[in-house]
Amino acid sequence: MNPVIRREFVGILRSPKTFAMLMTLTALFSATVVLQWPADNSSVSGTQSLQVFRVFGYGLLAGTIFLVPAFPATSIVNEKNNKTLALLLNSPLSGLSIYIGKISGVLLFSLLVLLCSLPGSAACYAMGGVSLVNELGALYFLLFCMILQYSTLAMLISSHVQSSDAGVRITYAAVFSFLLVTLIPATFLSGTTLLPSSFLTAAEWLRCLSPLPAVMEILGDGDVGTSGLKQNSTMTRFLILTILSSAAFAALTLNRLNYRIFDRSRSKGTITNDRELSTRLVRRLLYVVDPQRRKTGIPWYLNPVMVKEFRCRRFGRSQWLLRLIASCAIISMLLTFLATTSAESWGVTTIGPLLVLLQVILVVVMTPSLASGLISGERDSGGWEILRMTPLSTFRVVTGKLLSVVWTLLMVLMATLPGYVMTVLIKPDLAPQIQMVLICLFWITLQTLAISAAVGSLFRYAAVSTSVTYVTVIGCFLTPMLVWLAREAPFGHDTVETVLLSTPVGAALNVIGARGFEDYQLLPNAWWISGIISAAMFIVLSIQVWRLNRAV
Repeated sequence: MNPVIRREFVGILRSPKTFAMLMTLTALFSATVVLQWPADNSSVSGTQSLQVFRVFGYGLLAGTIFLVPAFPATSIVNEKNNKTLALLLNSPLSGLSIYIGKISGVLLFSLLVLLCSLPGSAACYAMGGVSLVNELGALYFLLFCMILQYSTLAMLISSHVQSSDAGVRITYAAVFSFLLVTLIPATFLSGTTLLPSSFLTAAEWLRCLSPLPAVMEILGDGDVGTSGLKQNSTMTRFLILTILSSAAFAALTLNRLNYRIFDRSRSKGTITNDRELSTRLVRRLLYVVDPQRRKTGIPWYLNPVMVKEFRCRRFGRSQWLLRLIASCAIISMLLTFLATTSAESWGVTTIGPLLVLLQVILVVVMTPSLASGLISGERDSGGWEILRMTPLSTFRVVTGKLLSVVWTLLMVLMATLPGYVMTVLIKPDLAPQIQMVLICLFWITLQTLAISAAVGSLFRYAAVSTSVTYVTVIGCFLTPMLVWLAREAPFGHDTVETVLLSTPVGAALNVIGARGFEDYQLLPNAWWISGIISAAMFIVLSIQVWRLNRAV
């Protein structure tokens, strides 16, 4: 037996957190079905069992996506930082054996995650109306292929990054790109006639990189996001692309599993201020923000912690922030153009909910990456002790760190507003609704920031805080949507409305007129609840920072 397999798999299972997580997953998957089990077994119909299977399938998809990638994302980089990767490369094991051992350990753990759902899937099958092979078997096979793809992708990322925190953040960003961003071109191109058919074909193949259309096809769901999602059979395309991409990711990772992985050659560079006057003038003309120009001192009116965050964080530096904003603005303009050309076939009421969902996805993906390591990153790197020796108060530290994230999010979100402007130009009657939607997006951003910062501050290591924060934030926003999917079976109208109040996402979709959300009254109570949750999370963050600042 490959010793790396045993080391990786047993190492994961020895953690008490892993055991608690597996037990929690078993209870959740089982409860998902039990809560929807009809009181009278004789009244079970094919439609009811399909509704139960649908909610169970989406919950299983979410659980595997959120939990599995975190382990391979830190596998290689932890070995490198702990100085054990060199020992592995010096052992009789080849690079292929090491890689097979590591990926096998992750896949065995993912099988445990899938096995935790067997009681729930057995209950779905017992209700009737669900095929054992064509539906349950196809779902599990698809999820395992998806896990293989995301695990190989996470291992490739882990071989390039220099810290486990960066590996987790980049992996989750890449996973969400595969899951959701790949759907955007096909979604917006479905109604346009201005582009050649080759673009539409490429968009269709790109869409099949995401497991969501294939899962929707298996679950028979054509309710949410039908346009651009549920079309012809996508299972075959998904399997082809998954196998090819997994093989490519594995080959690229194997190419790095040698002594070259430790090489980090980089130019020492030259500060612009030390160059000749003519060079400085040319660079001043060519660069909006010169990354090699020495920074000025911190003005008295700026929070020094905020400035420190901007200058130390990669995407906080001006040149990278401008690139990010420019990219969002260009993408927003392209989506606006495609939405405008598709307006006649879709209708503006279909474009509005899609724009809302895209912005919510952007907030949910970006905010935990920026905010989860505000405190844990300092503790992990040893910078917290230096920060404690400064005369800065707890309030100054907290506000400085939060402002560094707030400004980044505001600038990125502002770059995505042209879509709403074009929607109002197409149909001016939607202007009041767009204003309400923007208020909902503000509360979504604030709540996500508060939860990310508070949860991230509770952990010592940045990689752990990032993983837990992603699971917590996405769970807070996804759970109400799963309850909404189970509306009328078994959750009644009042129950669904109460659960949707916990997140402003439901309120935004209700205001914009998304299908299935019209009958709920969520405003202004959703805003009040979001404000209370945000305030409570900020209090938790402040108390934690104060406690750490006073710790001996």
